[in-house]
Amino acid sequence: MIHVGRQAESMLRETTFAIESDRDIVTLRRRGRELAARLGFSASEQISVVTAISELAHNILEGTGRGELVVSAVRSKSDSRMGIQAVARENGPANPGARVATQDADSIGGSHGNRLPSMRRIVDEFEISDTPGVGTIITIRKWPR
Repeated sequence: MIHVGRQAESMLRETTFAIESDRDIVTLRRRGRELAARLGFSASEQISVVTAISELAHNILEGTGRGELVVSAVRSKSDSRMGIQAVARENGPANPGARVATQDADSIGGSHGNRLPSMRRIVDEFEISDTPGVGTIITIRKWPR
């Protein structure tokens, strides 16, 4: 069980970040590192968390140029560990190539989604959905070791 003080409890709440420029990513990175530290992630795991959420945000900027990223603490259903979840939503049409772009061989050449294969390797759970009229939603989860 993780015990946290009142200030730390506020950090565990879901936070939505509008992603419209590189400046937004700086704030997002800081929040991700703070949350990972509060949840007991090691220093190297904190770097993985920050890298993964940065890649999600950069993927939004390179794709549609704007969207949102929701970061929250989540509890594992299997063993009650606390981890970090990030859900990226692009504002725009679905990207039918996003699933293919998660494969290393198909993402070479600077195309949209080329960050997805490396991000997929550093997180524990990765989900992607492409819905016409809704857009692309990518969910990642990272658990402390």
